[in-house]
Amino acid sequence: MADREPPGRFPPDIDLSVPSVARMYDYILKGKDNFEVDRAAVDAMLERVPEMFRFSYDSRAFLTRAVETVAAQGLDQFLDLGAGLPTNENTHQVARRVRPGARTVYVDNDPIVLAHGRAILADNPGTAFVLADIRDTDRLVSRVAATQLIDLDRPVCLMLVSLLQCVPDAHDPFGLLRRLLERLAPGSALIYSHMVSDDPATRTWLTEKVLSLGTAWGRVRTPEEAGAAFTGLDLVDPDLGAGGGPPRPVDCATWRTPGEPPADRPRGPAQRVWETAGVAFTF
Repeated sequence: MADREPPGRFPPDIDLSVPSVARMYDYILKGKDNFEVDRAAVDAMLERVPEMFRFSYDSRAFLTRAVETVAAQGLDQFLDLGAGLPTNENTHQVARRVRPGARTVYVDNDPIVLAHGRAILADNPGTAFVLADIRDTDRLVSRVAATQLIDLDRPVCLMLVSLLQCVPDAHDPFGLLRRLLERLAPGSALIYSHMVSDDPATRTWLTEKVLSLGTAWGRVRTPEEAGAAFTGLDLVDPDLGAGGGPPRPVDCATWRTPGEPPADRPRGPAQRVWETAGVAFTF
């Protein structure tokens, strides 16, 4: 029997005294599925890191360009992990502009995300929302397979956009990613971004601030640490002809952005936090 959630379980009894990363992003992106505790948490972080609004929007724009790029390479199966609450320009919408028959499975470990996601996507054939945790690879793969939308014998685009910073080092985030990639067929793709900073004080402050809220979280990492996700993969050139250098992870705001050469970090030195990002294929 498929590993499914019991009927009638959602919407769940959620502790609304603890902010949720998914709902915090929803607030930043001007969504409506957030609560006062989420808004207060974001506002507290904006006092020290006002660029959060900017790079959150940059991350969504990167997702759009990356999905278009992968779909143009022929992939029509998308597995969006840590998908968060549905907003504008969701993965399935972007993919179908390029591949009308594209199928998308969204995965999140937040039951509220599951409840809202299923309701919003109810009239979208070829999409599904499942509840799973990236740390339990076998259950995640089982629940994705139960949707009967993703054929793991064919290439899949695995998406971890702004997710691994939520996974503590003790859970080996990059090992988890590697094990997921090993379950996919050759020629699969990875769309990936990670919150980073090259300022130790900012990394420490932001990490400790999020943890103090009681929210599940890992840490802000250095660009070099976050880049470990692409080890052994074939990175896509982040450049669109602007002379930005070799394939590598770059500031998500500059990945294949028309008229914008790719940059390793934001050009404004005052911006201390951003998302490093890239797209790669498996061999």
